[in-house]
Amino acid sequence: MTSSPQPPHEPHPNHDRGLEFDLSTLISRRSLGMFLGAGTAAALAACTPGGSSTAAESSTALAASTPTPAASSTAATSTPSASPTLTRAIAECGVEIPQETAGPYPGDGSNGPNVLAASGVVRQDITSSFGTSSTTADGVPLTVTLTLLDNANGCAPLSGAAVYAWHCDKAGKYSMYDAGLKNENYLRGVQAADANGQVIFQTIFPGAYSGRWPHIHFEVFESMDNATAAGQVLAVSQIALTDAACKEVYASAGYESSARNFPRTTLKSDNVFGNDGGIYQLATMTGSVSGGYTAGLNVTV
Repeated sequence: MTSSPQPPHEPHPNHDRGLEFDLSTLISRRSLGMFLGAGTAAALAACTPGGSSTAAESSTALAASTPTPAASSTAATSTPSASPTLTRAIAECGVEIPQETAGPYPGDGSNGPNVLAASGVVRQDITSSFGTSSTTADGVPLTVTLTLLDNANGCAPLSGAAVYAWHCDKAGKYSMYDAGLKNENYLRGVQAADANGQVIFQTIFPGAYSGRWPHIHFEVFESMDNATAAGQVLAVSQIALTDAACKEVYASAGYESSARNFPRTTLKSDNVFGNDGGIYQLATMTGSVSGGYTAGLNVTV
């Protein structure tokens, strides 16, 4: 057996070690409000968009959370199997989005650089850096729609909240942290939720790096003011991208390192999604390499 290549970014001994590892750090820098309801998420219910009979693609998800496809879809979602009882249960609202690690590259001031304090971070298109650089991260276009739902109020749209989203580039590297990218801040941005509780980001399809399933990080804040001040957080979680979409994108030019890394990790073996196969965090995806992809997820907080 040959050894796996080193991750494309700088080694970090604590990369995505899970919520338990992050508790002390997160609690020390922020209000305990970010964990609202996390201990009561035992009910088998969630609001995940989709259209198949698998648990992560329940057909009765709220219609408002499903983005309009940017192109014809060939990317069917690949999900873990589930019993009919669980499939029906997660179609109901009530389970809050799993709390996850922000990882070692959040850029939110918790471990060094803080993009949230920078003028220009509030934007829908996050493909380019802002401020002192205008470098654009290239890759297959991806539109991400998150629908924020208020669990305490029957999953009504959580308008007025804000989301900070970030992810790696097509080579699996993170702006603000990796060698050669410390002066870049692309693939990071903040959006306020509209009247439907939705935030939309225009970005690129992230790459796959060693040890992790392809994902997008996000933090939900109770208001835009809190987001730009790195204030009270309601949820910290991650979006899992679908197997079919990843296979198609990573077979295209520019994603060669992802094509090598992707087969080495599954949703079940991933150290973040592995406890439940990403059942509550797996996006509904449509699109094509030529026309771009969409990803939608209901986020109950």
